[in-house]
Amino acid sequence: MPVALGAAAVLALAGCGTQRPGSRADTDTDAGHGPVGTDTLCPSGTPRYGAPPTEAPPTEAPSATLPPHTSRTPLPLPAGTPARDGVRVTGLYGVPRSDGCAPARLSADFTVTNHGKTAMRYAITLGFRTESQGAAHTVTQTVPSVEPGRTVRGTAVTGELPGPAATVTDVSVLKVRSVPVDEAPSAGGACPASGVRAYTDQGDAAMGLRVLSLYLENCGTRAYRLDGRPELRVLDAGHAPVPGVEVVPGDRIATGTGTGADGTSRPVTLQPGERAYTVLVWRNTTEAGDPVDAPYVRVRPRPGARPVTLTPELDLGTTGKLGVGPWKRDSGRR
Repeated sequence: MPVALGAAAVLALAGCGTQRPGSRADTDTDAGHGPVGTDTLCPSGTPRYGAPPTEAPPTEAPSATLPPHTSRTPLPLPAGTPARDGVRVTGLYGVPRSDGCAPARLSADFTVTNHGKTAMRYAITLGFRTESQGAAHTVTQTVPSVEPGRTVRGTAVTGELPGPAATVTDVSVLKVRSVPVDEAPSAGGACPASGVRAYTDQGDAAMGLRVLSLYLENCGTRAYRLDGRPELRVLDAGHAPVPGVEVVPGDRIATGTGTGADGTSRPVTLQPGERAYTVLVWRNTTEAGDPVDAPYVRVRPRPGARPVTLTPELDLGTTGKLGVGPWKRDSGRR
């Protein structure tokens, strides 16, 4: 049976009244307390301070941080919150909006432990499931660096929860992605020792065709020469090479579709401050055989260059092919 926080807990979320008793698990065992919930802090549509009714505010985007001195009300962890890939949820909280008259948000504390031998950057996706919404509210939190053998704490925060009441039935670690810190893509910040930085766009998917652009910026002080296509290696969730995947020229996957993955390879020399781009393209067609899903691609812009590890979440279907276009000078694409 769902455990709903009543009027006293609602006042506690607003910073007044008493807190409903509850407990949470910070150990390696499951909490086993069942669903918990938060109610709206004010009746829907009720004006505040005598103001005329207004349209409902837009849903807030998920936030990775909380403003300073934000009050949080501890909630019991629902049953079944196991660790995954070194990440464990350690606490669940209700978070009121600053006006005290809106549905509360939720936040979760977690720990991430690096069991490997290299400092890693993590992208951790948590899912908050409620009785009022069938789909989970997902939040992705980045942890910039965790040294080998170390454990780091973090916090993820949802956007504003919909409905007059939000009863939490589950909070779980949905996905964990990690790349070596010295191979992480970056669109800004300090220039790497290689003199170039690499980053991707958000990608595009339509009718089973996946397209992802990779940009390379010369942030150094010397010219940087590219020729042909980058070297790619497809990696599985454990960062091991995926057997049977063939990397092919992009025009073998898509031609004349405006993806930019086709064209003739030509030398490109980037002066400081200039950019080039290449396009990765694949199809998720599924026929006979086993579908291939691989989260990572390790890219070397040219032979012997420092690698960059991307997370394109490849869904190659049963095609077993990943296309890559030639390097082209960037004339404003981003």
